[in-house]
Amino acid sequence: MTRYREISTAEMTSAQKEVHDEIVAGRRGRFGGPFQILIRAPEVCRHLQRLGEYLRWGSSLPPALSELAICLTAHHLRVSLEWHAHAPLGVEAGVSAAAIEAIRTGATPSFTAPDQALVHRIVTELISTKRLTDATFAEAIARFGEQGVVELGTIVGYYTAIGNALNAFQVPLPAGAPQPFPE
Repeated sequence: MTRYREISTAEMTSAQKEVHDEIVAGRRGRFGGPFQILIRAPEVCRHLQRLGEYLRWGSSLPPALSELAICLTAHHLRVSLEWHAHAPLGVEAGVSAAAIEAIRTGATPSFTAPDQALVHRIVTELISTKRLTDATFAEAIARFGEQGVVELGTIVGYYTAIGNALNAFQVPLPAGAPQPFPE
């Protein structure tokens, strides 16, 4: 059973249409993915899309580190659509395909870039223990500064919110796309 149907712009309320137009006019340049679900709560959609736009294109973190954090979060929540969208972006940004595949299958990835290994440790600790050890925190602050540590935690939180919406509404992968996680 389908849990949602796409809402056309003709069917949108004025508040929904306003948020839709803001998204299309922004860095994304299109409306879709999680926003087709989030638009049902237009102010939630507005604020989350603004936060997401900042995290993707305005953060102090380079794209490889952001995409790595997104992929780790998508794997943790088993958000197929988010994985489908961001795993290729991670590779394009400089995370090795082997590391992305290891994350997908639940294996321990190997990183040649120390910053990627540190992000993996930070995100993994946050997800599994809900905390950072003193050693990981100190290393994270030394490498990324307070702003970078806040941004990493916020990436995990933002993509958790997006993933929860996608999973709750069981948003499918595009036709023909392989299922990244076993059912």
